[in-house]
Amino acid sequence: MKKWISLSLIAIMLAGLCLTGCGGKKGLTLNVYNWGEYISDGSEGSFDTVREFEKWYQETYGQKVSVNYSTFASNEDMYSKISSGAVSYDVIIPSDYMIARMAAEGLLLPLNFDNIPNYQYIEDTFKGLYYDPNDQYSIPYTYGVVGVIYDANVVDEADIGGWDLMWNEKYAGKILQFNNSRDAFGTAMYKLGIDVNTTDKASWDKAYDELLAQRPLVKSYVMDEIYNMMESGEAAIGAYYAGDYFTMVDAQSENVDLQFYYPENTNFYVDAMCIPSCAQNKELAEIFINYMLSEDAAIANAEYTYYASPNSIVYTNDGYIEEMGEDVMAVLYPELGSFAEAYNKMAYRNLDSETLSYLNTLWENVKIN
Repeated sequence: MKKWISLSLIAIMLAGLCLTGCGGKKGLTLNVYNWGEYISDGSEGSFDTVREFEKWYQETYGQKVSVNYSTFASNEDMYSKISSGAVSYDVIIPSDYMIARMAAEGLLLPLNFDNIPNYQYIEDTFKGLYYDPNDQYSIPYTYGVVGVIYDANVVDEADIGGWDLMWNEKYAGKILQFNNSRDAFGTAMYKLGIDVNTTDKASWDKAYDELLAQRPLVKSYVMDEIYNMMESGEAAIGAYYAGDYFTMVDAQSENVDLQFYYPENTNFYVDAMCIPSCAQNKELAEIFINYMLSEDAAIANAEYTYYASPNSIVYTNDGYIEEMGEDVMAVLYPELGSFAEAYNKMAYRNLDSETLSYLNTLWENVKIN
């Protein structure tokens, strides 16, 4: 009797092993880590990218896949989790300067482009940029320019046009500042005409003094919190990414009139899809990235996020252009000539460890003060 039980248990165990190790029906899991409000999620009848990928994968490969999708609020938060080794993700979508840092530190895996044929649709002007010069580790997802969002019912038209609005004492208590060191210091450095990639500590000190001078005027340091605060009229001024402005306009209260402009000097950025070195399923991650570049997913994500797309399938699509409208397209796709040229002039670059450490110390002091 005991022998029969033992043999039965062995049979059950072998069956279980076959299901997991012999290509059986056990499902796969993909862990995706992205910014908030940064993928079409099925709300209000929109295309649900994650669920549609799961359905497509099962139909295509005959195997179930479950996507665990979670979000981060800043590049620095994402980096902290990945570099700690305490978590495992298969796909992440950092910004350019953080991609350069993570690649240098061995935190990203090189991509197998045989699994990502839709890469052909990425415009050439977004390839070979400084953060991934050999296009080994990343595939552009969105791009854009940082601008200033303001409530025209509160802010006088004569005060708009540059970074000075973020330091205007007239609007004390109505101003929001980025809650991450690089973007916050960027606003001060662009305002002062300082190179945002300098290694000169005296220049960083000048930007630090500018942020300290701004501190009494700031209502709050924010990332995703900016949506509700600007939409509701709780705040009236904030620097943020162009695409998010339209998301806020769609949800603004009746007494709020949100408007947007680009200061003359500002950050050009690219967010890109990468596979971190902690990934548990690299090939599945590459298949997911390729799906994100496909027509239905790419257009749906661009429409939902309001971010500019480097994917030619998107920005040449007549339906997408009509859906966005002329005013939106003019903001998202401004006349830049060569994007690469403007980007190389203005974008954040990866800072050396000494400068980065100094920046982080200054930022902590800003927040303490």
